[in-house]
Amino acid sequence: MSSADAPVSRRRRRFTVKRILVALLALVVLAAVAFFALAPGIVEKGMNEIVTEPLPEVTDETQALHDSLTILDMHSDTLLWKRDLLDRSDRGHVDLPRLQDGNVALQVFSSVSKSPKGQNFDSNSADTDNITLLTFAQLQPPRTWTSIFERSMYHAEKLQDAEERSEGALRLVRTSDDLQGLIADRAAGKDVTGALLSLEGLQPLEGDADNLGRLYDAGYRMAGFTHFFDNEVAGSMHGEEKEGLTDLGREVFDEMEELGMIVDVAHASHTAVAEMLARATKPVVSSHGGVQATCEVNRNLTDDEIRGVAATGGVVGIAYFDGAVCDTRVKAVVDAMVHVRDLVGIDHVGLGSDYDGSVAVGWDTSELAVVTQELVDRGFSDADVAAVMGGNVQRVMTEVLPKG
Repeated sequence: MSSADAPVSRRRRRFTVKRILVALLALVVLAAVAFFALAPGIVEKGMNEIVTEPLPEVTDETQALHDSLTILDMHSDTLLWKRDLLDRSDRGHVDLPRLQDGNVALQVFSSVSKSPKGQNFDSNSADTDNITLLTFAQLQPPRTWTSIFERSMYHAEKLQDAEERSEGALRLVRTSDDLQGLIADRAAGKDVTGALLSLEGLQPLEGDADNLGRLYDAGYRMAGFTHFFDNEVAGSMHGEEKEGLTDLGREVFDEMEELGMIVDVAHASHTAVAEMLARATKPVVSSHGGVQATCEVNRNLTDDEIRGVAATGGVVGIAYFDGAVCDTRVKAVVDAMVHVRDLVGIDHVGLGSDYDGSVAVGWDTSELAVVTQELVDRGFSDADVAAVMGGNVQRVMTEVLPKG
């Protein structure tokens, strides 16, 4: 090679290297786009399944009864996932079109802000968190990447945005007046579905009692004290220590009752549940779970705890997945409901599906009439069906929520 050809050769090599680098960068960008576009949906599809189970055949008579009911479900985790609540989805269990199909008057939407790796029922450390990675993958605002409090604020904003875009079809309920107005409008024929915000554990307080007021102002009207790990306010059924309420927990409990926020004992340790039931001056709920009498796992309520919830005037919400009722058939759900009814009376039974809570269920909310059918088949009267499917929860919300 002559000395004159050397610069040309070097330019060609630089050009080739540059093209390779550009191509590699393009591949990285495409991979990133594919990851952020597809990964959240793929993850959710594997987490929130609908399993094939034989379902009761809903008769015309039962469907007419179901269509006449005021249905309230105390727990779903839909806000955790990256999809538009207003659009019918091919994954998960809840969206507005499916709520309408199922004749649901009000759905409680929880904010899941932290979840440990493993997420087992027996013991979890608070040192790990699956939700952090989800905030990255879903391209949530950067403020949610490091702040549990901001994650719950973001979930509230997400629901409020859906309300604003729904043209009146979705309505956020903050007061008992809101609830009564919703039910009156539905009775008058308006196609409107209610939504109420809840906290899946009080870790979003980040140890600061003042944050409860900020979450209340954002629309939250129900809160469980713990999720799958012990936190600053209480021990969890699934935590390492499983202790009772802390001083902060007792302060927050009293503030919740004063504000008109519904206390939820779901996931709390047995010691914490006992303290909350003894402290309560208003009805409390167990929003989603089961009973140990029909499914003996530690997340479920003992008979004494069921009696304690009933003594406050509260409601036990029965979930639909095998971790709560040891099965995914509608029969198992109603078995738990029957036990609560026989133990403390029909006034203390309700729905707490735990839809979209990383669970597999036998039906989504559009097929909710199968529960009504199973209740009818078990000999529940129309009045008792109405109480279980929403009347009992409506009573608690009316009593506890702020009035105006």
